[in-house]
Amino acid sequence: MLILISALIIMGITYLFIVTEWINKMTAALLGSFIFVLAGIMTQEQAFSYIDWNVVFLLVGMMIVVAILKDTGVFQYVAIKTAKATRGRPIWIMLLLFVMTALISAVLDNVTTVMLLIPVVLLITQELKISPYPYIINITMASNIGGTATLIGDPPNILIGSRTDLTFMQFIYNLVPPVLVVMLISLIMIRIFYRKRIKVSNRDRAKLMEYNERILIKDRKLLRRSLYAICLMLVLFSLQGVLALESATIAMTTALVMLIFSNRKYVEQIVSEVDWVTIFFFMGLFMIVGGLSETGILRTLAHWIVEVTNNDSKLIALTIIWVSGIASALMGCVPVVATMIPVINDVNLAMGGAMENTLWWALALGSCLGGLGTPIGAASNIVAIGIANRNGFRIRFFQFVKYGLIYMTISLVVSSIYIWVRYL
Repeated sequence: MLILISALIIMGITYLFIVTEWINKMTAALLGSFIFVLAGIMTQEQAFSYIDWNVVFLLVGMMIVVAILKDTGVFQYVAIKTAKATRGRPIWIMLLLFVMTALISAVLDNVTTVMLLIPVVLLITQELKISPYPYIINITMASNIGGTATLIGDPPNILIGSRTDLTFMQFIYNLVPPVLVVMLISLIMIRIFYRKRIKVSNRDRAKLMEYNERILIKDRKLLRRSLYAICLMLVLFSLQGVLALESATIAMTTALVMLIFSNRKYVEQIVSEVDWVTIFFFMGLFMIVGGLSETGILRTLAHWIVEVTNNDSKLIALTIIWVSGIASALMGCVPVVATMIPVINDVNLAMGGAMENTLWWALALGSCLGGLGTPIGAASNIVAIGIANRNGFRIRFFQFVKYGLIYMTISLVVSSIYIWVRYL
C-alpha cells in the first residue's frame, strides 16, 4: 500500500508540474521517472524497458523530414497561394487555411504544422490589417482535428499505434469518417460566426494579391527530391500491414534518404532542429507509466471501469471517450493516453477481447479531440500560443477556452455517436 501511495504522489506532482509548466515538461517527466527508481518502485533496467523506441524514432524521423521540408519554403508557398486563391477575402482565407491545416496535420504531426503555418497566418493578417486571433485559434483547432485522422498526425495516435498491431490504413479507415464530420461542422460554424465580423479594405486585398509567393521556394531541387521521398513514405505506410514494417523504420528510412539528398554541410543543422525536449519528455512519460504498471494500479482501474459500467460494452466505450477527453483537456492528451493504454489493455482482457479494437478508436478520438478544450490540452495548442505571444499577440487562457470547449464538446458528441452507430 505504501508503494502504491508513493507512486500516486510522484505521478500527481509530476503531472502538476507538466500541466502548470512550473518547470520544463521534459525535466518534470524525467525527474518523476527517476524518482520512481530512487523510491525502489522499479529498477533502472525496468524503467528503460518501458521506453517505446518505435515511438521515439518515429518522432525523430518525422521531425527530420519536416525540418528538411521547412528549409525548402514549400509550406509558406502553399499558404500564400491559398490566400491569393481567395482573392484576399478573409472568411474564405480562414476556411481554406482550416482545411489545409487539417490535411497537412494528417500527413505530418500537428505540432509541426502549427509551427509552420502560424507564422504564415501572422504574415497574411498583417498584410490585410486584420486581427490574427481568430485565425490562430481556428488553425490550432484544425491541426488537432486533422491530426486525429492518421497514425502519424497526433502524438496520442502514435502512442496507440506503437502499443498495438493497428496499421496506418486502419487508422485512416476508422478515424477519417468522424474527423470529416467534425471538420464539416467546424467549417459551417466558422462561416456563420465570422462571415460579417472580419472586413478587409480593397487596398489591402490588392497588396496581398501582388505578393510574389515564388520567392518563398528556396531549393527547388531539394523540394522535388523530398516530395518523391515523402510519396514513397506514404506508400510504405499504406502497405505497413502487408510489409510488416514498424512505423519508426519507415519514418527513419525516409528521413535518412532525405538527408542524403540535402546538402551534407547542413546535416548537423537539420538534426539540431529535432525537438529533443519533446523526445525526452516522451521517454520520461513512458517510464512513469511503467512505474504505475509495476504497482498494479492500472489493472485495478481497468477492472473498476468494467464493474462500474456493468460489463456494458456501449457504456465502456462512451466512458473512455468522455473520461479521456475531459482528462486530456485538463492534463494534456499525451500523459492521459500514455496512462490509459495499459488500462485499455486490461479492460480488453477483462472483457475477453469482445471489444476488439473499438476501445482504441474510442481512446484515440477522446484524447485527440479532448485536447481541443484548453491551451494545455495538446502540445500544438501550447506551441501555437507560444508563437503568438512571441509576436506580440497574447492569447489568454479563457480566451482560448471560450472557443476550445465548443469545438471539444461538438467533437466528442460526434465521436460518441460514431462509435455507437458503427461498432456497438
